[in-house]
Order: sequence, then C-alpha cells, then structure tokens
Amino acid sequence: MKDNFLNSIYQKCTTKQSITQSEALKILAEVPLLDLVQTAYKVRYEKWKNTVTIHIINNIQNGFCPEDCSYCAQAKTAKTGINDYPIKSDEEILNEAKAAYERGAFRYCMVSAGRGPSKRRVSKLAELISKIKEKYPIQVCLSPGLLNDESATTLKEAGLDRLNHNLNTSKNRYQEICSTHTYQDRLNTLQSAKKAGLELCSGMIVGMGESNEEIIELATKFKELEVPSIPINFFIPIEGTPLSQKTPTNLSPEFCVRILCLMRFFNPNAEIRIAAGRELHLRSLQGLALHAANSIFMDGYLNATGTNQVETLQIIKDNGFTIESEFDLELLLKTSELNVKLKSLSELNPAKKVTVKT
Repeated sequence: MKDNFLNSIYQKCTTKQSITQSEALKILAEVPLLDLVQTAYKVRYEKWKNTVTIHIINNIQNGFCPEDCSYCAQAKTAKTGINDYPIKSDEEILNEAKAAYERGAFRYCMVSAGRGPSKRRVSKLAELISKIKEKYPIQVCLSPGLLNDESATTLKEAGLDRLNHNLNTSKNRYQEICSTHTYQDRLNTLQSAKKAGLELCSGMIVGMGESNEEIIELATKFKELEVPSIPINFFIPIEGTPLSQKTPTNLSPEFCVRILCLMRFFNPNAEIRIAAGRELHLRSLQGLALHAANSIFMDGYLNATGTNQVETLQIIKDNGFTIESEFDLELLLKTSELNVKLKSLSELNPAKKVTVKT
C-alpha cells in the first residue's frame, strides 16, 4: 500500500498534478520516514542532482526595528539585549560579500531590520548590489522588509537576483505573531517583487503552534506563487522574545524531515532550504534532510549562531553531495581550519587540584 501511495506522489510531482489534503496529512504523519525520504530524493534529483547550494547571511543592520514580530530578537517588543547598529559601511558589506564568495557560497543574502526601506535606503542598497555584482560572480538576495512596486523595480535594475520576504505562518495565525503589519502586507511585497521580475524567496517558521493543516496551507501558497526558493526555518525560542516561553515547539527531527519532504512534493523544482534552527531541531538528521532539501545556510542566522563552515561542508560531503560553487568542496574542507584542542588537566581529571606556581 505504501509503495502505491508513494509511487502516486512521485507521479504527481513529475506530471505537475496537485497533492490532496489527505495525501499531505499522510506525508506528515503516517508514511515510514525512510520510504518518504527516498521518494523525496527521487523528486529532488530530477532538478538538482546531487548538488547543494550554500547561503550565507549578512545582517547588514541590527535592531532599531519598529515592528513587533513576537519571534524576532530584533523586534521592538523583544528584551534580548542585542547589539543594535545602523547599516554597515559599503566597505564592510563588500568585504563580507567577498568572504562569502571565497568560502563557497552560491548566494549572498543581505538582511536589514525595519518595516521597509525608505527611498533613500533603496538607492543605497541598489548601489551596493551593483558593486557586488561587478566584483564577484555570486547571486545576491536581499531581505529589506516591505516593498512597493517602485522600490522592487529599482532593486531589479541594480542587478538584484532575489527578494526574500517570508510569509512565516498561515493567514489566520499571522495576527497572533505580529500586529504592526499583516499577512496581506507580506503578500503584497511578494507580488511587487514578482511584478518587477525578481525571483521570489519566501518561506515559513515551523514550530509556532501551527497545525499540520496550516503547514499544508503554506506549502500550497508557495506553489500558487511559484516561489523558486523556500527557506524552512525551525522556531528558535530566543530568550527575551514574547514567543520564547509561550510557544510549544514539539519539533522532533523526524517531523522536521517530513515537513521538508512535503515542501519538496508540493514544489518539486523549488530550492528547498534548511534554514534557522536546523541544529536545534533536525540534529543528527540534518544529513538525511538534504535528501529532500537542496540548500542550506552556513555560519548561523540573523542573531542566532549556527554550525560552522567545516561542520556544514562535512555534512554535505558525508551524505554524498557536492556544492554549487566555483570552489571545490574537497579543497574548501582541506583549507578550512579544524581547531582540534587538547583537553586541559582540569577537564581530564576534575578531581585533581591544579597548583598554580608563583
């Protein structure tokens, strides 16, 4: 029975047929995990073969945000003690773009806090994008907040490849996580970007109390919007944010993999990205998850740290994948620093008192 079911799912993916609600619920709860991943990998392979794209985020401005997104460390309602700073200098941003390129990143993602950029900020961002594209053969993604048609067109003309703006959660749940803007505001930004000819990058945060039906709703919405890049974030309960104590995550590694498989089946040709929280929730199944997803963030997220370069590249290699980059994966691993430190005496023998010579 399971083979017939998964064969049907595979055929629907390859012939662009829609997956039903009841089929999607089975994917999230019933089908044996390894059988599910095997089918997701078959779909993944059709478009992406054995490649993984690496993304590196640059938080070009931190804090000073007037929005109250209750999951975010930078929100005006957060009491996280983050270090606020205005937008970085052009030199800093260009140097970080260079570093991302040389470390094997396929795409460099610039993120700034705030409701949305002013006309002056849009002009500055456009200049930066032009400089990056002139200097380095790297894709550029920008996450600047809410945009209108004019701003989106300006950024497109400057050479921007993708505009990131996550829907984050379902339409009905959105008011529970933010009151300063709406789900429709976010949808309008995506529509402006698409109208300007920008590729869309839009995903969700799983683990904020949503139901399986709501996860399916978002998978369907990304399909409707024909989003080519879908980051799946797994909720990180950052202390000092309103949601950190209220939201039950209940995200087992298995369930996280199932969500990635679901996104792959609904969006067969999309870049499905394992994003924030993978270390916390996927844990030892990060490598398995790459058989459904084909993209991953390296070196952390906006305000939360993550797995370093060596560990991320090793996960990719150990699972039989290579990276989409001008740089060779093996070479990057050889030249990356693996800091192996010997244990101290106090770590080796905690009971032994260390005598300090004077």
